[in-house]
Amino acid sequence: MLLRRVPRAVAIARGVATGRGDRKLLLRQLFEPVSCTFTYVVADARSRDAVVIDPVLETVPRDLKLLRELQLNVRWAVNTHVHADHVTGSGSLRAALCCPTAISGASGARADRLLGEGDELPFGAFALRVRPTPGHTPGCVTLVLDDESAAFTGDALLIRGCGRTDFQRGHTVSTVGEEKRLNPRLTLSPDDFVRVMEGLALPRPRIMDVAVPANLRCGIQDDVA
Repeated sequence: MLLRRVPRAVAIARGVATGRGDRKLLLRQLFEPVSCTFTYVVADARSRDAVVIDPVLETVPRDLKLLRELQLNVRWAVNTHVHADHVTGSGSLRAALCCPTAISGASGARADRLLGEGDELPFGAFALRVRPTPGHTPGCVTLVLDDESAAFTGDALLIRGCGRTDFQRGHTVSTVGEEKRLNPRLTLSPDDFVRVMEGLALPRPRIMDVAVPANLRCGIQDDVA
């Protein structure tokens, strides 16, 4: 999920190049309907350097087609955490594009780069900064654009919810301030939050036993460090 902090990000969510000064950001929000996963392509519109966030294995051909059409050079394929509801496409992108993969070191997964608090993933004149946000999984991170105009939270924070993607419908973009005011879970006391989360009785993700082992290996590849 993309959380927006400033009005100009409305244009970003629609895929329009925007920016401040001599920087121009290009963003595409892509959707995989089976696992209800959002994949983000974030790029420097001038240099064409890009980062792909949370790719899905089944939609890698679609993503590669878009990357070619937009003439983007992928500098990183990064996962916000070890997903349980789909197999990541980061390994497949690495094989196709020779781009390094990245994930939190706290995730226990393999990748070319293991991320920690304060690390940055540079692309052109921009960078994504790593902020650990454990809860949904121990290795969840939020990737914050270096001017703090956008945050990619994975499943740690959802629109009017948290922790799962497969029960969220209709809304695709929110803001930090909006969620702090209106999210029915974030407005609870810590004790009430724990009580609500423990009482959800959510079903086990359908392909968890396949997805988690694969994602701990960064997807389909076998040769990451």
